[in-house]
Amino acid sequence: MNTFAVVTGGGTSGHVLPALAVAESLVTAGHARATIHYVGTQRGVETTLVPPSGFPHTFLDIVGLQRGFGRRAMGRNVSLPFKLVRSLREATQLLRDLQPAVVVNLGGYGSFPATWAARRAGIPYVVVSYDRRPGLVSRLLAKRAAVCAVAFEGSALPHAEVTGAPIRSELLALDRSAARDSARDELALPRERFIVAVVCGSLGAAAVNEVVAAAVERLAGRSDLAVFHAVGDRFLTAAAPARDGASGILYRVIGYEQRMVQLYAAADLMVTRAGAGTIAELAAVGAPAIVVPWPGAAENHQLDNAKVLSDRGAAVLIEQPEFTVDRLIAEIDRFASQPHELDMVARAAHDAGAVHRSGRLVGAIERAANGAGS
Repeated sequence: MNTFAVVTGGGTSGHVLPALAVAESLVTAGHARATIHYVGTQRGVETTLVPPSGFPHTFLDIVGLQRGFGRRAMGRNVSLPFKLVRSLREATQLLRDLQPAVVVNLGGYGSFPATWAARRAGIPYVVVSYDRRPGLVSRLLAKRAAVCAVAFEGSALPHAEVTGAPIRSELLALDRSAARDSARDELALPRERFIVAVVCGSLGAAAVNEVVAAAVERLAGRSDLAVFHAVGDRFLTAAAPARDGASGILYRVIGYEQRMVQLYAAADLMVTRAGAGTIAELAAVGAPAIVVPWPGAAENHQLDNAKVLSDRGAAVLIEQPEFTVDRLIAEIDRFASQPHELDMVARAAHDAGAVHRSGRLVGAIERAANGAGS
């Protein structure tokens, strides 16, 4: 069976989940699952998330450039050129074997080898850029792309076409109100409480975790609240203890939650970072959120992402220095006591998500595969 598309991107869930969303959308559009081949890295979260999806896949031994001067960072940077050359050679042979009609690049260091190999082989490729400020790999490869599928107006990338961001089909179909009770039952969360869900990507966020844990301590007597906190697997052993809610707040602590459809439906209020995939998902499902951009993101691009929602009243933006226990508790109290304000934010978020629900991205990929470009 001929390969229709190689979908490539990896390292963190912020690249892997959108890449899987693209792959699933191509299947929904009529392309056989066996004709969509995923290319990622051997060290990223894709090694866990991709195999259960049923897509054929290849994981390359490639690492990203490490910032800083520590021994570990410097060691990985020394090995990078050798790994890059080998992964480019392997990606070139893979494309020769597969002969895909198109390569779809979702960004991140893991997407570079297959896309560069496509460029050298004359295979059309699509750069999917869902950050408001494109990443390095997207900028490097955009000029020769058949089309740059972007999530926002005003992109600086060439050949840009506004398609919205890649969103998983089950999220696009989610009716939060209708699914609320069943989602809470599935996650073993109480139907009657105000639920705050804290999710900061697959890795978690130490600064957010500390504030949330301290807020839970202050709110310990609140039997009307529940906090579902995905702290990140690396922080789980040092996380604050869970609380069963028998005589006050319910506090659920886990490492990583894969059932995001249910969590978006179950939560009254989300607390998140501002990765582009998260911002797009919040809008697509119409979930009200407090968004805390990671200040260490390259060129502070998460702040730009967050403003896509906050500038239109579709989320509460709190920069990390202002994300304090007092501020978090004040926002929780405000939304818990004034459901009409929560509903206004949710409706604004849903309106902002219209472009992500448009289906334009698949059309752009299929045109590139047919040689039509943008």
